Amino acid sequence: MTFFTVSAFMIYFSISAGESCTKITENLHYSCMGRNLSFIPSSIPSSVQTLDFSFNVLKHLKKTVFPVLSFLQVLDLSRCQIKHIENDTFYNVKNLTTLILTGNPITYFGPGCLNSLHNLQRLVLVDVGLSSLMLQMNDLTKLQELRVGTNNIESISLPPFMSTFREFSLLDLHANNISIIKTDHTAVLREIVRNMTLILSRNPLLYIEPGAFKDIYLRELNIRSAFVSSAAQKAGLKALYGLNVKRLMFGKYRCDYKILLSDANYLDGLCFINFHEVYYYMKEKHDVPVSIFRCMINATIVAVKGGIIREIANVPFYEIKELYLISNQLDTVPGKKLAHLHTLEKLVFTNNVATQIPDFIDMPSLQYVDLSSNQITLTSCCSFFSGTPQLRYLNLSLNPQIGLSIGPFDGLDSLEILDFHHTRVVGMGYLSLFSNLKYLRYLDISYSSITFINIYCFYGLRNLNVLKIAGSNFQGDVARYLFNNLTFLEHLDMSYCRVVELHPSSFKNLQRLRLLNLRGNNLMTIDFLALPNLKQLVSLYVDKNSITSIPLHVLQSLPTNLLEFDLSSNPIDCSCSQTDFILWIIQNQKVLKNPDNIFCKTFSPSSDFRAKDFDIHSCVHKKRLTIVLSVCFVTVVVLLSFLVYRFQFYLQYCCILLRGYRSPGQQECSYDAFVIFSSYDEVWVMNELMENLENGVPPIQLCLHMRDFQAGKSIASNIIDEGIMGSRKIIVVVSQHFIDSAWCRFEFELAQSRFMMERNANIIIIILEDVEERKTKKVFGLHKHLKKNTYLKWSRDPLSNMRFWIRLRKAIIATNQ
Repeated sequence: MTFFTVSAFMIYFSISAGESCTKITENLHYSCMGRNLSFIPSSIPSSVQTLDFSFNVLKHLKKTVFPVLSFLQVLDLSRCQIKHIENDTFYNVKNLTTLILTGNPITYFGPGCLNSLHNLQRLVLVDVGLSSLMLQMNDLTKLQELRVGTNNIESISLPPFMSTFREFSLLDLHANNISIIKTDHTAVLREIVRNMTLILSRNPLLYIEPGAFKDIYLRELNIRSAFVSSAAQKAGLKALYGLNVKRLMFGKYRCDYKILLSDANYLDGLCFINFHEVYYYMKEKHDVPVSIFRCMINATIVAVKGGIIREIANVPFYEIKELYLISNQLDTVPGKKLAHLHTLEKLVFTNNVATQIPDFIDMPSLQYVDLSSNQITLTSCCSFFSGTPQLRYLNLSLNPQIGLSIGPFDGLDSLEILDFHHTRVVGMGYLSLFSNLKYLRYLDISYSSITFINIYCFYGLRNLNVLKIAGSNFQGDVARYLFNNLTFLEHLDMSYCRVVELHPSSFKNLQRLRLLNLRGNNLMTIDFLALPNLKQLVSLYVDKNSITSIPLHVLQSLPTNLLEFDLSSNPIDCSCSQTDFILWIIQNQKVLKNPDNIFCKTFSPSSDFRAKDFDIHSCVHKKRLTIVLSVCFVTVVVLLSFLVYRFQFYLQYCCILLRGYRSPGQQECSYDAFVIFSSYDEVWVMNELMENLENGVPPIQLCLHMRDFQAGKSIASNIIDEGIMGSRKIIVVVSQHFIDSAWCRFEFELAQSRFMMERNANIIIIILEDVEERKTKKVFGLHKHLKKNTYLKWSRDPLSNMRFWIRLRKAIIATNQ
């Protein structure tokens, strides 16, 4: 890091220390995060209830540090470099219900320093260097949660007095050094005899004494990645015999490597644990046949995710209600293997490699089936669900191809939700297939390569509320009649359908329609809005079309309930002939979505002059001047006609359109930051970036492509709408994988285009790993950006790590000047 960068960093901290804290909610919620403060500012009112004082400097806590804040309930002191906590430190804030001390190198806890907090319900001591749970907190009788993850604790033994904590319900011990659990270690847990959550994930468990958890009742036990080896896990599961737990979570985390196992009985210990729900995050591959579900037959909810299994055997589940088989590389949908399961209500079979669907036989309770994101290719659908008369939800989206013929949904009269998005559906556009689905409420066939030829395609869907047909095509005038019988429709998505014109009667029967999405078509007019049919319309999206103007009578006929009207990214005609339209845009900023993106394209397709900045008054003056000049001209001609015979004068008219550039105003964004990263760096983003930012106080909302991008939209549209345009800042995670990723380069170039006219630090570069300088030149603008702008560099060194998160939070939260 350069001397200039360090100096600027220190100057920023000095300035910040003098600034007042940020008011989140008047008199109730304040944030002083990262201001280099060593005291509580006097500007904090005594009525405050929530105070974020994280990332400051309070090395020595004592009673005088805090003023009397009798109403304070939540206090966050994360990463304040606290080393000593004296007795009576929290006396002036004794009504706290939540105290967060995460990331402080605490070496001394005064005896009873916490005991003035009689109302404390949540205590967070994550990453503070604890080596034991024997804390002096006898008087915290209302404590409900104790989070002490990422410490050096070696035993789960709780202080004996905690057996009287009647409301205690969560003990989080993740990522400690617990390797041995004996019967006497769980004595207090046994005395509590209430349903509570125990988190032991990421501990190096080597040995559990058999019977250590016998007759203990837990709401949840999380032991993901909590064993040093598969042998230790096998023995540990057996040692848990006699445990009663509602929800058992075990297996590995996503970032852990898959393990090759040769032991077919490694899950036998589950047979001696009483559980209702089991979630197995499987990272094993087996070279011998293994019955994964043999000891899960009494569970009501079973989930197996992330393993490498090709098939499953017949399993006699007795009371199962929900079964999740996700990302397991199964090549067959287990319809026949689950036949005659009268109790099964929900089946989720996603992200596998199955190509066909077998018959679902005698499954009278099955209501929910999700078969999305597989490799299913069918010539005829969906008679194999005839044994599921109660089926209400069916999802076949994100598969290669589904063929439909006459009567494909016979026997599925109870179906309410049907989803085929991004699956090629053959036969839908020219057949009437839904005549028996009188209860269907939701139908998504977006981007399913459908061309609608038959106007009766949706005949029978009399109760349909939501219809999504984005990316479809319409032959001839079929769109004029296609929706006539959908009288209960409230949401219609016709985006990106290449529609050029819509007849006024296209929506004449949709009197309950509340949302109409016509984004990304080729519409030049929206005259259909002049009819009174759409009086309930609340949201209308016609952005990214070819609309140049809207007549006054159409604007005056807009539904009175309209709250959101997106007209952005259209080639608006800003001329004096359209003054009524431009004036309406100026006066209806609250209704218009993204009004700053409504640009005038009168003179140039690349114009960045906003319609709301057009000078209407200049047109009025121009009209008046024209009248005056016309009268003068006629008068002069009449007078001179008496003096000069047939003498002619010519009047030349000139007008100058004043234009100026103004940078885009601050938009209302859904996210604080959009993260651009390679999928190979997803582990770091999920475990480090998301964990530290989204789970901090205040939380920073990140936009992550695998989580937040809208289903049914193209990737490029998601990047622009959800990521770059929907986020206040851009975080770029640079690594070798980033350099090699075409999508990452594309996203970075879009980010530069978005902010190239702004002078603010809206792009934050994080160097995750060193990359050769010559390779950075592969990404357009990256090398230049790194040379001219300060960037952040990730380090595993604790001190550097702490500074890294402080600077990153500051960079994200800082508002544009």
